[in-house]
Formats: sequence, C-alpha cells, structure tokens
Amino acid sequence: MMPASMSSLERRRFPTALVGLVAAVLIGVSFTVGITLGREQGARAAVPPGEGRVLNQGDLPLSLQGDVDFRHFWDVWNFVKENYYQQPVSDKALYYGAVRGMVAAAGDPYTVFFDPTEAAEFNADLEGTFEGIGAEIGIKDDQLQIVAPLPGTPAEAAGLMPGDSILMIDGTDTFGMTVDEAVGMIRGPKDTTVVLTVTRDGLGSAVDVAIQRATITIDSVTWEMEGEIGVISIYTFNNDTNGLFIEAINDVLAKGARGIILDMRSNPGGLLTSAIDVASAWTGYQTVVIEKGVDGERVFPGMSAPRLDGVPTVVLVNGGTASGAEIVAGALQDYGMAKVVGTQTFGKGSVQDYRDLEDGSAVKITIAQWFTPNGRTIHETGITPDDIVEFTIEDANAGIDPQKAKALEILGVTP
Repeated sequence: MMPASMSSLERRRFPTALVGLVAAVLIGVSFTVGITLGREQGARAAVPPGEGRVLNQGDLPLSLQGDVDFRHFWDVWNFVKENYYQQPVSDKALYYGAVRGMVAAAGDPYTVFFDPTEAAEFNADLEGTFEGIGAEIGIKDDQLQIVAPLPGTPAEAAGLMPGDSILMIDGTDTFGMTVDEAVGMIRGPKDTTVVLTVTRDGLGSAVDVAIQRATITIDSVTWEMEGEIGVISIYTFNNDTNGLFIEAINDVLAKGARGIILDMRSNPGGLLTSAIDVASAWTGYQTVVIEKGVDGERVFPGMSAPRLDGVPTVVLVNGGTASGAEIVAGALQDYGMAKVVGTQTFGKGSVQDYRDLEDGSAVKITIAQWFTPNGRTIHETGITPDDIVEFTIEDANAGIDPQKAKALEILGVTP
C-alpha cells in the first residue's frame, strides 16, 4: 500500500476524461461495408438465438474496390464461428470486437469505440456523476498515467498524484492499453475495490494501491475569497460548468474582488464549449482556440461579453492541467490577460469528435489538434507558465501552497 503520508497530498482536483466534442464522421459505414462484401462472397451468418442478426448488406463503395478484399475478414469470421471451442460464438461480440479493432488500428489512444454499456458510462461522465475512484487518466510517453484526482474522492484519499504511472490494474499489465480500456477496468460498482500498481519519481519501487470505488459527483466549480481576491476553482468542463462559473463570477464580484485567481490545477478538460464559455469572460468575442485538421483550419471565438476584462488575473496550472483547461490558460496567456503560475501542463491538445450510433454504441475519433490564438501548439507540448513554481509533497504535508502564494503575490497581496 502507499505510505499513509501520501493520503493527504495536494488537495486539488481530478476530473473526467475527454474534451472537445463537436460533430462526427464515418466509422459505422466502414464496418457495414465489410459485412456487405462478406455476405456477397457467401459468408455464413449463423446466429444463435438471442445473439442478434447480421444486417445492412449492400454494394462495396468504389473507394474500396481494388484496395480491400473483405473475403479475408469473412474467412476469419467463419473460422472463429465454426471452430472456437466455447460455442455458441456471439455475432454481436464479433461485430463489436471487429469495430473496436478497426478503430484501434488508427494507433491513437484517444480514438476509440464504445459498446453500448461503455457509451452509457462515458456519457455519464459529462453529466458529472458516475461510480469509480474519481481519477482522470491519460497516456504520456506511451505510459498510462494519472492526470489528476478529484477533490474528496477515493483516488485523492489513496494518495494518487498527477504523473503517477499505472503499471497494472488488478494485476493486468497496462502496456498497450488505451485510456478507455483502462477506464473500463478501473470503474465499477460502489463499495467494490480496484488495485492499481503505481510508481512515481522518488517513490522507489512500484506499490499496490487498493481503492474502494464510490459514487463520484463532480462539482465542477467552487469559489472562495482570499481577502480581496476571488479564487475560482474549475475541476472539469462539463454540462454544468458555465452556469456555475457565472454564479461564481457574480458572487466574487459582489464580494468586491479586485483580482481573480483561476485555479485549474489537475483539471483534465471536458467539453470544448464549456472551456470557451469560461475563456470568454476575459477574451470576449476574440479567438479562444484554433483547430487544425484534415479539412483545414477552424477558429473558435469567445461566446459572450468580457465581464472580467481588465480584472487582474492569475491562472494556476500543473501537470494535471489538460485539454480544455490548457485552451483557457493558453488564450489568457497569449492575450496578456493573465499570468500563468505553476508547472508545465499535460499537453493534451488533440480534438475528439464523438458520434452516437443507432444501437447505443459510439465512436470517438481524433480529427484535429488545437493551437492557442497566437498559433502555439498544445499537443504533447503543453503550456509553459510565466512563473514556474513547484508544489512538492513536503509542501502538501505542511499545508503550504506555494503556487497560490505566488499568485497572491502577483496580485499585490502580501503575507
């Protein structure tokens, strides 16, 4: 187990996993094409009772003729159906497995297929309530890592920290595992236990951390006053964030705040629209983020008047600040509207489009990358703070927050 002294570390946040939902594209068509040709080549569709039906056969699109021979697909399908030792073999399981493998062939950990159960769990994230441990995870340098823990969750209580490498989940090696596969293993009914084998710099050997799952409710925005400074903390960008953020602005301004600390440490992102809403409080209708993909460049402007324009602001970030949170920090930094304090951010600047399919399954595909208004890349680079200030284990155990202290200093607050 992890040493007890780590259980009180860094009382910051750890939300969910995604960012930038827009529209979506083509995946269901590709697999339907595969089934189509297989049927025309005489593939057998023996379906045990209750296992579903093979549907939507048709002609192979011209774009694939001559490039892909789906007879091989159906040869394998039939070989598994007829010879696998545990019969019957579900057509539905083969179907979802084939689609999952096709999407995984893109070689991108953020491009994934969800079966109906997984899709329902994923959508629950964006509503702010789910059952699990309350930790956001990602992949960096080909290693599954903790991005951040939500405050007051089992993950935080267990001492998980940003940058922790997850080597095993319940004894299963995570090498080659996608983010969403890992989420599926870590999640589970409340009051059950999952064991993560983790390591971090300075920890020595890997340790097993047993964590009891619970119902996780994400309060995405909180606020408090530090004298005349309003401290607004955003833990994730979900469906409730913009409304809660507006309430927080109203409250701190009503309290006479002459400066703002926007605390986005360990915020892994969430909905792109929510991130843009938040940034708009400073940027107004100026560009917040630039998206570059196969279809060219798209500019996303702010969506409201700049209520906090001219209000001195400091943004707090760390290695768990990712995606939509990096968009906000980068935009405010580019325009000189805020100083950024903390440590280098995570560097998750790719855009995922999400599409619900008719059977309740879904697909999430990386379709572009994000850049700040000045054209700086976010993906695999992150945002570099104006003032680099570490937050150590010793600081946390001593109840000291040097990053917030630096922010207060910049805003003219003396100890």
